[in-house]
Amino acid sequence: MKAAAKTQKSKRQEEQTNFISWRFALLCGCILLALVFLLGRAAWLQIIAPDMLVRQGDMRSLRVQEVSTSRGMITDRSGRPLAVSVPVKAIWADPKEVHDAGGISVGDRWKALSTALNIPLDQLSARINANPKGRFIYLARQVNPDMADYIKKLKLPGIHLREESRRYYPSGEVTAHLIGFTNVDSQGIEGVEKSFDKWLTGQPGERIVRKDRYGRVIEDISSTDSQAAHNLALSIDERLQALVYRELNNAVAFNKAESGSAVLVDVNTGEVLAMANSPSYNPNNLAGTPKDAMRNRTITDVFEPGSTVKPMVVMTALQRGIVNENTVLNTVPYRINGHEIKDVARYSELTLTGVLQKSSNVGVSKLALAMPSSALVDTYSRFGLGKATNLGLVGERSGLYPQKQRWSDIERATFSFGYGLMVTPLQLARVYATIGSYGIYRPLSITKVDPPVPGERIFPESTVRTVVHMMESVALPGGGGVKAAIKGYRIAIKTGTANLVGPAGRGVKDYSASPA
Repeated sequence: MKAAAKTQKSKRQEEQTNFISWRFALLCGCILLALVFLLGRAAWLQIIAPDMLVRQGDMRSLRVQEVSTSRGMITDRSGRPLAVSVPVKAIWADPKEVHDAGGISVGDRWKALSTALNIPLDQLSARINANPKGRFIYLARQVNPDMADYIKKLKLPGIHLREESRRYYPSGEVTAHLIGFTNVDSQGIEGVEKSFDKWLTGQPGERIVRKDRYGRVIEDISSTDSQAAHNLALSIDERLQALVYRELNNAVAFNKAESGSAVLVDVNTGEVLAMANSPSYNPNNLAGTPKDAMRNRTITDVFEPGSTVKPMVVMTALQRGIVNENTVLNTVPYRINGHEIKDVARYSELTLTGVLQKSSNVGVSKLALAMPSSALVDTYSRFGLGKATNLGLVGERSGLYPQKQRWSDIERATFSFGYGLMVTPLQLARVYATIGSYGIYRPLSITKVDPPVPGERIFPESTVRTVVHMMESVALPGGGGVKAAIKGYRIAIKTGTANLVGPAGRGVKDYSASPA
């Protein structure tokens, strides 16, 4: 009995020892497999495919900061500033950072921010909490430096400042229509600012940095230098621009006109020295300014030129040998197809000089009827009517020019005193710049150019000189432009008026006047 019990006890001890050895081996095997898996995973992440972790780490810590560059300055021909960029600040929020710091409270600092930005605290909270996981939202743009410094001193979590610039126009309304303005992102919207936007806009740089959890820069990774914007020197003379604008305002007020436009051109180079409209607007404060007031009428508005085309009619008649400078015309009123052609006053006969001085519709209509209908169409076209000036300003119109195969006598007659076509003030200025250079056609330029500027002769110099001499009589006593006379100077001028057409297609009492 004792031997059997001892044998059974020994067997149990052996089985227990075997079980413990097996469990130990299993545990060691599991630990070994876990170590192999972890080592394999580490090798995979560190050696074979590390990019994902690096990318995720960079997403959490790397930030790209834009290195801004100021918009180029616009100056007049002498370097006087017409548009400059002044440094300002933008106030922005990091909603996630604000949320992680406890959100917006009713504390004094948040109330101070609300007051400074003129945004009610509940609205400020709603804007920031609209996307709690967002990382960027503008709260205010183009804030002056003093206000920005005040907000910075509040030291609110998630509220940051960003450098930007705002456009300032020293000449204000004097150059408003020509220079135009930019939007809050410094993009050109009107005028030269829009037309030369690419030239005036620099290429911003870039700085890649690593930040810690508190937003502090702990490492500079790389940087790309910004490319400075170009400055732009216009052909405008700021002093002449101010003078033209002042006199235009006076003329509009004196004549009780709705609006007025003026263009001053250097006949030797084609440079535009002044371009003004009245009424104008303040580009430094656009609040409440209607869009209609912002358009540059010198390039967008068209009108019938009226008597301002008459010098070209006389030139054409002289060139074709229909008349000479001593010819006397019968200027008694007459009828064409039931339509009476007459002048403001009755003249029995006039010389060519008298036709221009008295602005005789009868005289120029008889000259027009004595030549082919294509003659005046060709002359007007050579002087640039019906063609855009290609000055480079956005929104310029080319006017309306007749494209007819057949002309009635009444159409030919009225065409000679400026009806049946539409031009812009800038086109008319180009016509008279060509006359002023004695028949040399030069392209107009809004940017400064260096003389000499070559041009194309479109009319014989002797013929144009003869007509220019005749035009001087318009500024003498008895002429329609006597108010333009300047003591001590020879003035060649031609005035023009045209009745405006009403909504029903009938003439109204309003009219356009255009001295050139």
